[in-house]
Amino acid sequence: MFFMDSDSSTKIIFLIICLFLSAFFSAAESAYTAVNKIRLKNLASEGNKRAAAAFDLSENYNRLLSTILVGNNIVNIAASAVATILFMNLLPEGLSIHSASISTAVITILVLIFGEISPKTIATDSPEKIAMLFARPLKILTVILTPVNFLFELWKKMLVKIFPPHSDGITEEELLTIVEEAQSGGEFNDDEAELIRNAIEFNDIQADEIHTPRVNVVGIDVNSTREEADEVFSESGYSRLPVYKETIDNIIGIVNQKDFYNSNNADKDIRHLMHAPIYAIPSTKISELLAILQKSKTHIAVLIDEYGGTVGIVTLEDILEELVGEIWDEHDEVIEEFSKTGENKYRILCTASLDDMFEKFNLENKFDIPTVSGWVIETIGRLPKIGDTFTYENLDVRVTKCDSRHVLEIEVTARPVENDKKDED
Repeated sequence: MFFMDSDSSTKIIFLIICLFLSAFFSAAESAYTAVNKIRLKNLASEGNKRAAAAFDLSENYNRLLSTILVGNNIVNIAASAVATILFMNLLPEGLSIHSASISTAVITILVLIFGEISPKTIATDSPEKIAMLFARPLKILTVILTPVNFLFELWKKMLVKIFPPHSDGITEEELLTIVEEAQSGGEFNDDEAELIRNAIEFNDIQADEIHTPRVNVVGIDVNSTREEADEVFSESGYSRLPVYKETIDNIIGIVNQKDFYNSNNADKDIRHLMHAPIYAIPSTKISELLAILQKSKTHIAVLIDEYGGTVGIVTLEDILEELVGEIWDEHDEVIEEFSKTGENKYRILCTASLDDMFEKFNLENKFDIPTVSGWVIETIGRLPKIGDTFTYENLDVRVTKCDSRHVLEIEVTARPVENDKKDED
């Protein structure tokens, strides 16, 4: 039969306080491990003092962690010691010799349930809320335990010298995964997530992946009459045109529609209206090219190969579309690159991106080719003719339109992917 005196009651109250403090430290550890520092910083900038205090603590996480671990270990060890004495006093004489084992078992269960699992679960679900709630008491404890933290910091510096840290930082793939998780969690809508993904991948794109090929470039000869130039402007609908000498391989300038139609320049020929072009190589990153175009205050860059010939052109609009998606104006003709013509049948323009086509059919792109046109020519092994067919994976491909120099359109029939046959009994 247990007999509880006032001393035992005091020990029980002490144990309850220790469990409460253990829960406090455990919740604080989980909260500051999972806290969103950007969210805290934004709240602090809006005048939230608790958020500001929590952000300051999170900025010196190592010191905070030392405070939490020291405090948690002190209260857990104290709880174990007091529990052992308590059970020695409460248990009958025959069981008192096992008081240490019994107290260890009881304290372990209590600490796991009330001092670890429960508080950490709550803190992980609401890290910012808990971090702000605990910020002030943790700040006070950090100051009180400054001497202890100083010793631990010295110890850490010694460990760092013995075992140098190695960190590659966050990778692009990890950042894209974070965006995907934020999108699925409702923090970003589809448009916001797509814009962020485009911005992350922006620096990886080369100019030749978005350029208008040489054969599709619309330009005017430097010796063209104003009537001829006016006709090209009217038919193309472009506000700027490359100016070439003899051949499109020799682009020597860019003429702006506004300059061309300016009444003060009505008597001037093309040569006096054009501006010097910006040249770049096909492997130039579009982020670099954007900076060049902004600095030069121009809208078109001419891509040239190793022989000085024209590969194509890239416009400022082409670059911006990689960030914000397709930009249409009232003069643009809306062209659908992928059109469904029947059950599992599609008409595909060969100017379409090969990445986009393979993504549409859930296939892995194993080719280092930017367009569908290049893929068709590569697969057939020659310039295709109307009616040529081939099969790739579960796709039946037929050439439906081409000219003497280009394959223009294909028809793709996607066969259902067959499941692996089950072993027969």
